Amino acid sequence: MVQKAKILLVDDRPENLLALEAILSALDQTLVRASSGEEALKALLTDDFAVILLDVQMPGMDGFETAAHIKRRERTRDIPIIFLTAINHGPHHTFRGYAAGAVDYISKPFDPWVLRAKVSVFVELYMKNCQLKEQAELLRLQLAGVGEAAGEPAGLLSELSARLAAVEEQAEALSKQLDDDAADASAVATAAHLERKLTALRRALDALGPGSDGSAPMFPPQR
Repeated sequence: MVQKAKILLVDDRPENLLALEAILSALDQTLVRASSGEEALKALLTDDFAVILLDVQMPGMDGFETAAHIKRRERTRDIPIIFLTAINHGPHHTFRGYAAGAVDYISKPFDPWVLRAKVSVFVELYMKNCQLKEQAELLRLQLAGVGEAAGEPAGLLSELSARLAAVEEQAEALSKQLDDDAADASAVATAAHLERKLTALRRALDALGPGSDGSAPMFPPQR
């Protein structure tokens, strides 16, 4: 069963929150209300959200300040923010919204169909990303289980990394030789294709390393 994505709705006016819920209910996701910037930041401490709909004009902490806090936090900095505003002071005001980290800036009254379509895109991206993470973790656990069965936890990953490194060295040497020999274009293209395949394999293997978050290789190429 696929878990629903959470969408954070931030507005100080209850009627606006009610309208947003009516528009987005068709997406069949979990809608979370926040009536202030402070309340939104509190919700972001414990829950993960696919997208945030953030009103600009709010008493106390306005939308721009709230967005700045969201983008400063490592946990929440990558969550897409769509600014909603009832006023429009021209390009400078819009630019301020994008500078604060918004992915979109929509003026009220907005087209419900357009807003729903924009939000659905970010929900779909969020769900795909969650699925990829789950698949990578599942593969990592499966490979770790194979290593443990052989009495060597993560031994299989190390072995695969070492073998891949040897192939990478051979491919690099082949590419240099082809360059030196001025080989025909098809041979050079074939070697380049092989290197791209090896790069993809290296990235996939690194992603399976214990504790890997995809930001840095767990098993750097051995040159």
